[in-house]
Amino acid sequence: MKKSKKIIIIILSIILLIALLIFIIVKTAKIEVTLVDNLKVEFNEEKKVSDFITSINGKIKDDFKIDTTKLGKQEITFKFTNNQHIRVKYSFEIEIVDTVPPLIWLGGSYSVKKDSDIDLTKKILCGDNYDSKPNCYIEGDYDLSKTGKYNLVFKATDNSGNTSSQPFVLNVYEPKKTTDKSSTTEPVESFVAFNDIVNTHKSNETKIGIDVSNWQGDIDFDKIKQAGVEFIIIRVGTGGDGEYKLDARFEHNIEEANKYGIDVGIYFYSYSSSVASAKEDAKWVLDKIKKYNVSLPIAFDWEEWNDFNSYNLSFFKLTSMADEFVNTVKKDGYQGMLYSSKKYLENIWLKNDNDIWLAHYTDQTDYDGNYLFWQLCSDGKIDGIDGYVDIDVMYKK
Repeated sequence: MKKSKKIIIIILSIILLIALLIFIIVKTAKIEVTLVDNLKVEFNEEKKVSDFITSINGKIKDDFKIDTTKLGKQEITFKFTNNQHIRVKYSFEIEIVDTVPPLIWLGGSYSVKKDSDIDLTKKILCGDNYDSKPNCYIEGDYDLSKTGKYNLVFKATDNSGNTSSQPFVLNVYEPKKTTDKSSTTEPVESFVAFNDIVNTHKSNETKIGIDVSNWQGDIDFDKIKQAGVEFIIIRVGTGGDGEYKLDARFEHNIEEANKYGIDVGIYFYSYSSSVASAKEDAKWVLDKIKKYNVSLPIAFDWEEWNDFNSYNLSFFKLTSMADEFVNTVKKDGYQGMLYSSKKYLENIWLKNDNDIWLAHYTDQTDYDGNYLFWQLCSDGKIDGIDGYVDIDVMYKK
């Protein structure tokens, strides 16, 4: 028994000695770290530990990405192995700031019908990258009950004190009354032929398809297949914040697409106002498509720009909603993507890693971001669909 105690005491002594030696070595380890002069970081800016270091006597063990989504001071602690081959810790403090002014989506003029019952500060899009509810107001007097032109200034201030100012002319007008209903000129129908898009954009690196919803009515899938449709993106439904509605022709459209061997993608039109709700959107979609063959991405489509102010969303939260939707469908084995038009991708959606379905109705887009799909028109015509349809180009990865 006495022998066992002696062995335990010896082992403990050795452990204490080793710990003491390690403590002494670490304490006397040489640490030479020089930081950048400016330790302020813009909100949501992509930064790693090494971005703040100009010189170091060793090698950083984990050059991790820093979370810059919360304003204020933040202590950063990292480990590195110095030139003596000793692993040590080093800490420094940064400050996350927001210096980006709110966005006022307004040109030099804005027209409103006389006697309109609207609040211009709610109708004109006014948003911020960080602040969910910036202070938006109009300087100057105007009267929506009187026609005329009013010189005004739209202003916005966020919680960080950043301000924006946009002078504009408010045009309050009286709608013209039309009494002559006769017309001797037949309107000329303008449309984009599906075959023309195939001839222009089809290559070894692309596929040509369409996206559809209840608006396209009854689709003859045999005819659109013969016309050359290589893929179809189908609206599954609409909704958000717990209320959902299945597209009236979703089940028929996806069953027919699967039957004719047309590659299928999905899009969901969301009205959600939170990240948690966007996750529920994705779960609802996943439940509706689980028994079908969906080989192309599932798109998050949020377009409530006319009522944006009432949603109390920052651009960061809006982008986080798209991220949550996409990540949720990815976890279930599908691809995900964000649908939006060029101007909103460039001005409102923050930088993200999601695949993009770009909407830009033009012969040649000048959008300089990456995109997987391009919706290039909404007035397409194809045999098998009576009305107009959106035509899309898919770029092979």
